[in-house]
Parts: sequence; structure tokens; C-alpha cells
Amino acid sequence: MSPIARASVLLLLTLFAAPAVAQKQSPAPAIGPAVTILAEEKPAPYDAQLLRLAEILGSVHYLRTLCGADSADWRTSMQTLLDAETLNEPKRREKLTASFNRGYRAFAGVHTTCTPAARQAEERYRNEGATLAAEIATRYGN
Repeated sequence: MSPIARASVLLLLTLFAAPAVAQKQSPAPAIGPAVTILAEEKPAPYDAQLLRLAEILGSVHYLRTLCGADSADWRTSMQTLLDAETLNEPKRREKLTASFNRGYRAFAGVHTTCTPAARQAEERYRNEGATLAAEIATRYGN
């Protein structure tokens, strides 16, 4: 894991641990691919965990927006993670982006208003994301 990627994962740890702060914002559009330089793509040993983490980021981004909390940091963190992890690897970037969008859409199709269930799901996903980010940083962060 590169130093930039490690810093991104550590930033995610901070976000997952942060308490919810109420602030109304409109939903941000989905993240799209932006890399055009091609290089040989090799899967990282932690790609499965990273894909799950991206899906969790998308879910938390949607749920926090739905419940009126600041969610811009989640999308920004995903963009930072994409930039750090997928430089010159457009297929890997597409997979991570698709995971983020899948997480976002999964809850968008179920929750249209902020409910106790939506708040509970957001908390559970934040906890799972914090655990995943810590595992990735601990195991692969050199």
C-alpha cells in the first residue's frame, strides 16, 4: 500500500469514527472515472476489502444525506481513495466506483425518508467501515 493510500485509509478511519453532525445538503452525483493513462493493472491483495469499503462509503454517503447530516466528506474521501489507489488503473477505478455507486443505490431504493432504521443502518455501516479501514491499514499499510 502506498503512503498516499495508507493516508487515505487513515482518513477514512477518522471519518468512520466521527459522530454524526446535522447539516442539510443535496445529494451529490455519483463518482465517475477520470483516469486516461493506461498501465498494467495488478490486483492488490486487499482489493476485496477495498471494494466492500467503497460500497460502505456509498451507503453511508446516501444515508447521511437522507438524514440531513454532512455527507460531503464521504464522497471526498472516496475520491481521495480512488486517486491514491487507482492511478493509471482505469479498470480497478471502475470497479471501486461501481461499488460506491452500488452502495449508494442500494439504500436509495429502500429508504426515501430518514427513519430510525436508516439511522441504525448508517451507524452499522460506519462501524463496519471503521473495522475494514483499520484491518486494511494494519495488515497492508507499510
